[in-house]
Amino acid sequence: MIDLAGAGVGLAVFSPLLVAIALAAGIAQGRPILFRQQRPGLGGRPFTMVKFRTMRFPRADEMSFKADAQRVTRLGRFLRATSLDELPELWNVLKGEMSLVGPRPLLMEYLDRYLPDEARRHDVRPGVTGWAAVRGRHALPFEERLRLDVWYVDHRSLSLDLQIIVLTVTSVLQRQGVATVQRADEMSLPERFRSVQPSERTVAGDTHPKHVRNRR
Repeated sequence: MIDLAGAGVGLAVFSPLLVAIALAAGIAQGRPILFRQQRPGLGGRPFTMVKFRTMRFPRADEMSFKADAQRVTRLGRFLRATSLDELPELWNVLKGEMSLVGPRPLLMEYLDRYLPDEARRHDVRPGVTGWAAVRGRHALPFEERLRLDVWYVDHRSLSLDLQIIVLTVTSVLQRQGVATVQRADEMSLPERFRSVQPSERTVAGDTHPKHVRNRR
């Protein structure tokens, strides 16, 4: 109920901002306005996550997952730096696919790469924000993010969720721990994840059909 109420209020309060961003994105980047990608939800079951699109389409000579830094638009960098690209995920919360707070949804292709304890991050719904997000987010090594996700699963409570929401607002306003683009080496991605590339069937919005995208 708290998720539904929070998402409903959030969509109502931020509706003018959502419309303004959509108009700006349409003018600056063209269609589609939204980026859609399958991500694992509760129990690892896939759902379609929605965000504002922040990248241009890759050129014919580009592999999209290797050209992320060049493909992020000026508007896209602003949306990522302020986390405004995440606002459409409130719709996922309203549909019951996500929670306001929980482990951030990563790639479907990571599911068989997790260690057994790490896989427990899918024992709860993924969140718009989470414990790892307010403890350093992109500044943290990847395995530390997973460890914090599991810590949240074991300690989740209403008071912790409220604390995370307050810390999220503070982090967003101060733009702490946010990287508009991250390479595998910058996020200390373990070798077992490095060979993973998102498949074409899971991607829509920021890519050309013959290319894939790898922003987490």
